[in-house]
Amino acid sequence: MDRSVLIVGAGPTGLVLALWLARMGVAVRIVSSAAGPGSASRALAVHARTLELYDQLGLAEAVIAKGHRVDGVNLWVGGSRKARAGFGDIGKDLTPYPFLHIYPQNQHEELLIARLEAEGVRIEWNTTFIEHKETAEGISARLVLADGGEVLCDAAFLAGCDGASSSVRKSLGIGFPGDTYQQTFYVADVEASGPPMNGELNIALDQAEFLAVFPLDEGRRARLIGTVEEEATRVGTRHFEALKDRAVSDLAIEVTAINWFSTYRVHHRVADRFREGRTFLLGDAAHIHSPAGGQGMNTGIGDAINLAWKLKAVLDGGVHDAAAANRLLNTFEEERLAFARSLVRTTDQAFSLATADGGLAQFVRKRLVPLLMPMAVQIEPLREFVFRTLSQLMIHYRGDYLSRGEAGDVHGGDRLPWFDLGDGRSNHDGFRDLCWQVHVYGYAGSDVEEWCRESGLPLHVFPWQSAFEEAGIGRDAAYLIRPDSYVASAAHAALPEALERYFSDHGITLPAKAVQAYSA
Repeated sequence: MDRSVLIVGAGPTGLVLALWLARMGVAVRIVSSAAGPGSASRALAVHARTLELYDQLGLAEAVIAKGHRVDGVNLWVGGSRKARAGFGDIGKDLTPYPFLHIYPQNQHEELLIARLEAEGVRIEWNTTFIEHKETAEGISARLVLADGGEVLCDAAFLAGCDGASSSVRKSLGIGFPGDTYQQTFYVADVEASGPPMNGELNIALDQAEFLAVFPLDEGRRARLIGTVEEEATRVGTRHFEALKDRAVSDLAIEVTAINWFSTYRVHHRVADRFREGRTFLLGDAAHIHSPAGGQGMNTGIGDAINLAWKLKAVLDGGVHDAAAANRLLNTFEEERLAFARSLVRTTDQAFSLATADGGLAQFVRKRLVPLLMPMAVQIEPLREFVFRTLSQLMIHYRGDYLSRGEAGDVHGGDRLPWFDLGDGRSNHDGFRDLCWQVHVYGYAGSDVEEWCRESGLPLHVFPWQSAFEEAGIGRDAAYLIRPDSYVASAAHAALPEALERYFSDHGITLPAKAVQAYSA
């Protein structure tokens, strides 16, 4: 049986999937119809949860070193700043990355490609996916190479990471329902001066003319995302100067250079299914939505990491049988489709409010929001909720098949709270092993220590401290952690029987036994 994974598409989603699989020892082949890496910056925002996941791969520090840290967001109405919220004040006890990080997609891809090549995997550019069929033991895909020749590629699984116009999705005949917003938007990477050129995120809400100013550095360069006036749309303008953007002029932004400019329509769509047999859809191939909150690329990366460890388990003897393998792989769609639909719904509502015309919408934007926002940013629980949501720390899989139990306020399916243990250490450090592991906060006991040792699971025991209780951790509780760092099982006491039962009930082979099975 072929044990490799064919990945179609070499954007951030495909690259992260390939890198995660390669780090876990899974053979991958990654192809792209593009001639090479993209030169436009496109997606910018890298959120805290993505940086946490990147830390598992040793990527976080490299991303932070090369990008721009954004510590706050400002809201403008009528050319005046009405409110500011500082990220660091909100998230400093929640994550090691309490900020929005700006890292242009072209640089992001270059870093991922370099790390992937260090793992011995090279992207096959100018290679087009045509179609595929499923076989008894895998898939067989027809590819057209750069020289025009055709080849068949056999693999155990196929991952479609090939964007909104996904050929893989079309090959499967999976629907992509949704709609297109009526407005046309522009994106411009500029050099400029003016009050919003302050190194922070700035959002202007005037009339129906939405404008977001994303900083690319401390104050000289920025990306402007705004609406195109109807008149400019009719004449099909492709020049920033012709837009006559009122929001730009109201904010006194003086543009001195335009490095990149484009107009586009915004869609919101979610595929009917994310899995069909041995084929999976990830990233923009599975879901697209408005740019509100900069969630798109981060969500695709989350898809990749959710799927990677499950493919590894199925390919390397990590499940009992075919039925258990199928059930495990089904959880990719269960967990990520629900989140994608929720995300599209939420961003659609926010985007519609920010861009809607009419008296009521203008009243909300120009009167109600400026009145309430300064008060809202002073309410700590509300500020924390907004930060958790935008940073994707809020993502959880509670109630899903792989999630079990609760201890304290932490449930199976949650992201495990982060704690700074001093001396540059945290309770998340063990996640870099990319494996199942057990965390106990307080007393573990010799029984669970012996069971973890015999089962091949790392055991991390943290002496009890008051900060754990404040964050909702149960004292002496045991948390079984998945390879993607989400809690699989939470129990009030560290009992080997409960841990053993989780694996047997889900048909997942304990690591020590999986290694033996694979070696055989």
